[in-house]
Amino acid sequence: MENLGVGELLAIGLVLFMLFGSKKLPDVARSIGRSLRAFKAEAAKPDAEEPEPVEAPSPEEQARLLEERAARLRAEAARARRDDTG
Repeated sequence: MENLGVGELLAIGLVLFMLFGSKKLPDVARSIGRSLRAFKAEAAKPDAEEPEPVEAPSPEEQARLLEERAARLRAEAARARRDDTG
């Protein structure tokens, strides 16, 4: 895409002037500027706040956690059986 020339810029300015009028045009330009500034600030945030990689637990730690969960499930099943029969 080529750069805009003087004629194109004048045409765009004339259309904006006709749409918004001389009183609203500065407010419109100001709000567009604020929106672009906010968008640029939000777009730059993910680069600055890159999450740290999470270290996976060792196989031994994973096995221990699975055994603890299995023991809890067995205890809950036994409690449920006792509640059903008693």
